[in-house]
Amino acid sequence: MNDAIIRLQDVTTTYEGISCPVISNINLEIGRGEFVIIGGPNGAGKTTLLESMIGLLPIIHGSATVCGLDVTRKGCEVRKKVGYVIQSFDFDPYTPFNVEEVMLISRYGLLGFWKRPNGKDHEAVDLALSMLDIENLRKNHIGKLSGGQQQKVLIAHNLAKNPEVLLLDEPFSNLDLATREHVCEVLCKITDSGVTVVIVSHAFDALPKRDVRAVVMKDGLLVLNEIAHPTEVQGIIKRVSEERNA
Repeated sequence: MNDAIIRLQDVTTTYEGISCPVISNINLEIGRGEFVIIGGPNGAGKTTLLESMIGLLPIIHGSATVCGLDVTRKGCEVRKKVGYVIQSFDFDPYTPFNVEEVMLISRYGLLGFWKRPNGKDHEAVDLALSMLDIENLRKNHIGKLSGGQQQKVLIAHNLAKNPEVLLLDEPFSNLDLATREHVCEVLCKITDSGVTVVIVSHAFDALPKRDVRAVVMKDGLLVLNEIAHPTEVQGIIKRVSEERNA
């Protein structure tokens, strides 16, 4: 894939203090504007794969290029171009930021240390809040929101960065079905504009109405990478996992 925006070549990654690799010899290319679902059992290396893509974990063998940048040498530059919604988050009820302030934080990495948000930054925040239908939460303190509301704010926070790639780790975990479907519609819309969306998920009831790339991880290895219709994704992941357990 000559136009791959994410390219992993023989990538092996481990955590500090652990001798055994968490993921090994990963080869994966993802194109601009693709919608990717990463599945597999717990402990398969799915989150580690996302963290390796943006340089949060050191690559001990192989190479990773994202948005045309070497992840190992230019991780900070990569992270300016990539949004990442983490799986586990827990805002203290007394966190002293409201939703609008949390949203604006996403713009500071693009501005530089000494600059202040301007009209363009506020417009990006307004648009992201509107896309997730949470404008009414603008002045609410983030720690006082429900888990589902916080999840939507974190997704909007990353959309406000105007990323070239958006990585999401279990983004539907705190959302009801109607909200999952709405979030999926938003993600489909941004892929249509050329943003690459990569999701780690166990939920397959809110997927695009078009083909997606299904990637399956097992025991730190990439065991499947193919284009599939959304109605086939859950069956494919289950089948591959069962085959590997046999």
